[in-house]
Amino acid sequence: MYYVGICDDGENTCSELESMVFFYAEQKSMELKTAVWYTGESLCGYLKKGEPLDVLFLDIELWQMTGIEAGAYIRNRLEDRRLQIVYISGKASYAQSLFKTQPLDFLVKPIRQQQVDEVLDLAVKLLGKNETKFAYQSGRDYYYIPYGEILYFISEGRKIRIVTAQGEKEFYGKIRELEKTLPKDFLKIHQSYLVHTLFVARYAYEEVELTDGTILSISKKYRKQVRERLLRGGEET
Repeated sequence: MYYVGICDDGENTCSELESMVFFYAEQKSMELKTAVWYTGESLCGYLKKGEPLDVLFLDIELWQMTGIEAGAYIRNRLEDRRLQIVYISGKASYAQSLFKTQPLDFLVKPIRQQQVDEVLDLAVKLLGKNETKFAYQSGRDYYYIPYGEILYFISEGRKIRIVTAQGEKEFYGKIRELEKTLPKDFLKIHQSYLVHTLFVARYAYEEVELTDGTILSISKKYRKQVRERLLRGGEET
């Protein structure tokens, strides 16, 4: 079951989008539920209760609380990185200001069925990735951590540290071997760092800032490829 939300202050837009989402689900034989909000405040109130939501079509030009503010609330206050946000707008000039809230996509109205189909295909693929787990051995025991919880890996001598929002774990290994086994959501920015692009809140030429405030340097060797990946949203598959 997938839960899709639509937040737009236009009833017609909500109705049209909901119809397109249901059409997609019918074509894919997928179980899907929708919820609709007309204000950012009502959307955030729903999410604050811990209610489920997988994909959110979010209008930028909402009254009072804007879509960008709602997106920041989801990412920073609720610390939700799993929810796939698709911004929608009547204007095409917002791309740079949306970077910090890490949207899945940005659609300009009027929205077509093909656009909805493509963005939901990608969302379903990414949601599946985040539910898979990274396995590692420590001593004689094996442990598992969902990829969607891992902020970054850091190599320290013979050990690799796994950093999550909940804490850190470590195991023996080599980062160049680890890199070969990870999903393409992880990006090497330094010979010692593998970063989960889902958690990059700010990118600069020489460093990235993660959602928990950690700042990691980008070595000269990797700056070009990091720039190419992050500026197109890290959606390499």
